[in-house]
Amino acid sequence: MRQAGRSLPEYRKLREGVAMLDACFDPEMLAEITMQPVRRHGVDAAILFSDIVVPLKAAGLDIDIVPGTGPVVAEPVRDLAAVRALPVLEPEQVARVAEGVGLLVERLGTTPLIGFAGAPFTLASYLIEGGPSRNHEHTKALMHSEPALWHELAGRLADMALTFLRAQLDAGADAIQLFDSWAGALSERDYREFVLPHSAKVLSGVAGYGVPRIHFGVGTGELLVAMREAGADVVGVDWRIPLDEAVRRLGGSATVQGNLDPALLYAPWPVLEAEVRRIVEEGRAAEGHIFNLGHGVPPGVEPEVLTRVAELVHSL
Repeated sequence: MRQAGRSLPEYRKLREGVAMLDACFDPEMLAEITMQPVRRHGVDAAILFSDIVVPLKAAGLDIDIVPGTGPVVAEPVRDLAAVRALPVLEPEQVARVAEGVGLLVERLGTTPLIGFAGAPFTLASYLIEGGPSRNHEHTKALMHSEPALWHELAGRLADMALTFLRAQLDAGADAIQLFDSWAGALSERDYREFVLPHSAKVLSGVAGYGVPRIHFGVGTGELLVAMREAGADVVGVDWRIPLDEAVRRLGGSATVQGNLDPALLYAPWPVLEAEVRRIVEEGRAAEGHIFNLGHGVPPGVEPEVLTRVAELVHSL
């Protein structure tokens, strides 16, 4: 997952005294942070070091990542005036990220680079709630009470995500992953009405590049079919349902990514090994399976554990 490097001592040393968003806009630093887990663990692909709110920050919004809290927005966006005041993201505003992608493509050689962006719903949730939310009350209330306002906001955020992904692809990224981290808070009906059209706009907007498109969310077992319909070539699955069940829900043919529970990285090795073997076996039901975690790497995980997991998967 995109947090693959944050448990590494070399990452913490590099980030000393450097704010998260500053690191995301420093081409040399974002390239080095992206490379670290590839060097350390021998994984098969790199995923760009970035954050969901990078395009919002680049466009000029007053947003910051508060340690221990997450993204915090100075002025929540909850009315028409605020939505229409949102700036448009221009490619030059993420030129430093694209420069970092260029450095990575050169340094990674034959190792593919996966680009990254947050999906419109998750971006909207941060803007409407003003920060992380457990229940997304303001977001859901706005969706249902002012659907036209919601769709205008989500459409603008889809444009931002698309501009951000195109900048990465133009700089040489080999695939993209669209993270809809909080979409699992929605019913399938709400997802299809309020979210799917905007995620589809992003995913269809990069279709012409001919690269794989991965779509991932947390707690989205009930949304897998709809998430693939949005335009995903690969559907990310968190740890809550087995991969063979995910494939069954997807009609019996699918390419999936996942789905080791990150908490089990703290378990004794025999327990973790058994889980990895189980997931690989269940993944054989799919047309293709990218072994991965079911969400991000916890910062306290011992790096050697991740290396052993990668080695085990490669041996199976």
